[in-house]
Order: sequence, then C-alpha cells, then structure tokens
Amino acid sequence: MNILFIGDIFSSAGRHIVADHLADIKQTQRIDLAIANAENSAGGFGVTPSIAEELFAMGLDVLTTGNHIWDKKEIYDYLGHHPALLRPGNYSAAAPGSGVIVANARNGNQCAVINLQGRTYMPMTECPFRKADEILNSLAGTKVRFVDFHAEITSEKMAMGWYLDGRVSAVVGTHTHIPTADTRILPGGTAYQTDVGMTGPYDSVIGVRKDVIIDRFLNGMPVRMEPAKGSVELHSVIVEVDDATGRALAIRRHTLKGD
Repeated sequence: MNILFIGDIFSSAGRHIVADHLADIKQTQRIDLAIANAENSAGGFGVTPSIAEELFAMGLDVLTTGNHIWDKKEIYDYLGHHPALLRPGNYSAAAPGSGVIVANARNGNQCAVINLQGRTYMPMTECPFRKADEILNSLAGTKVRFVDFHAEITSEKMAMGWYLDGRVSAVVGTHTHIPTADTRILPGGTAYQTDVGMTGPYDSVIGVRKDVIIDRFLNGMPVRMEPAKGSVELHSVIVEVDDATGRALAIRRHTLKGD
C-alpha cells in the first residue's frame, strides 16, 4: 500500500496547490490512500465544514487536525457526523469527533489512521502515549496503521516514534510547519519523520506574513496573524507499507513548488 500524507494545509494558498497537484500525485505515485492535516486550512486557523468538503472533493480520503480544530465552532457538529475528519484522540471523550478511523484503501485493504496531540507547550489533553496504547488495542485486526502526531517539540515526537516502533506502520509529526531531514524507517519497521512540513506560503514565518511576526518579536505587542502570499510549496511524505505485516518498506519526502 502506498500512503500519501500532506503536511499542514495552510490557508487558501495551501488548498489551491493541493487542488492543482493532488490528482497527478495520486496517479503517478500510485497512491492507495491520501491523508492531509487540515487544521490550518481556513485562513490559517481551523477548518470549516465547507472547506472540509472542498478537501474531500479534491480526492483526500482522511483529514487529520490538531489544537486548531476548535477554532471554528461550526465544525463541532460536523465532526460528529463525518468520521473521516479526525481530531486528536487524546482530547476528552466528551469532545465531538474521533481520533481514529479505519479507512478503505484503493488496493482493497484497510488502513487505520490515528490522530494524537502532544502535551508540551500545548493545550491540556490526556496522555497521548497511553491513548495510543488504548487505540492500538482496539485495532488488532488492522495491520496497516498510520499516526499523525501533532506536537510542538521534537523530543516528544521522537519519543512517540520510538514508543510505537514495530506497532504502527508510520509516525509522522505535524504542527511546527518546518520539514525535518530525519526521514527513516526505525528498527521495528515503523516509518518516521519528526515534521512533514507545511503546505502553503513559504515566503513567511510558518505561513504568516513575515513583517507581522518580526514586529511581534521586536515589540512584544499582540498582532493580527495574516496568511502570507506567494512562494507556495506542498510538503508531503509517501510511505510504502507491506499490507500483510504492516511494516513500512520505504518512506520518502515529496515536495512540489507552486507557480
């Protein structure tokens, strides 16, 4: 099975480059399941029902998110009725939505997609490590398992990769919007990358206008976060997995630059 994971889609610029290139990526790379993190897809903050529908219509099979999932209140009811839009599974069980889905891939097999969120410098949630154990215990019949770990610090992401090595097919990090160069397969057969990077405007500070963020650092005053324009890039990874064992066979970064 070939799994495509697209890093944090940021604002309309990120959505447009996905719309322009997703179909070609799926065809040329023989993608069986297409996943993307969509928590920044609505102007950089959250996702709305209409934008979720737009992303699904492009050909994405599952959308993961993170702490910004709660930014748009209109998404709350949508989460409860659309299981392919995930929120981190270690939020309270009382929160709308779910952190896992078993999706049908195009090759006829299934893949469990799991969404978790870190706790260091992030909103208070349940332990993502123990929540991962709980979710995996419910997936005994599903060999292929893909984890989006939405976390702030590299050490927490790396710890999760080692913790799940041999128990999931892939652990990839999101949230910090900067692609890391540690793409590899861990000894137990789990594909890993600390952060996939962002899909959106790279002539920016993690998607936001440079001048706005520089002014914030210089003056320490609140600023209005506005998505940057231009220099759009799509950052993703493609993971090849053995369907019979769930072990990753290969992982590679796949990057495209927009017009």
